[in-house]
Amino acid sequence: MADKITTHWKGNMVFESDNPRWPSIMMDASEDFGGTNSGMAPKAMMLSSLAGCSGLDVISTLDKMKVEIDDFKIEVSGELTDEHPKYYHTVVVDYHFYGSDLNKKKCERAVNLSVEKYCGVMEMFRRFATVETNIHYHIATKI
Repeated sequence: MADKITTHWKGNMVFESDNPRWPSIMMDASEDFGGTNSGMAPKAMMLSSLAGCSGLDVISTLDKMKVEIDDFKIEVSGELTDEHPKYYHTVVVDYHFYGSDLNKKKCERAVNLSVEKYCGVMEMFRRFATVETNIHYHIATKI
């Protein structure tokens, strides 16, 4: 199985990337690098890809386990090397679960399955970065 995207220069520092199945994504550099901040920076898009890949795994697994949550988010931060070419040498992935009756054991199992078995983007990151994961539970009290 292969994926193919097409990325087209739109002028200045803006690029539009698409594939046949989905809407396009705009990429741009920050103003510091001659861009206008009209799209995601390519390196930040890598962090989004990591969150999206793992998030899909977690939600799919929780659905199969019949686990209900009120909300879920993933925050990913990356530290870049000092020398060019700059790449992420350290990445921290924080999983946040929200609900009034969270099944912590099953949430943890879903995250671990993603991190250790299913998320290909996570595995790609591990090839060049130290990846740390954390799980946070936000329990809402019922009134």
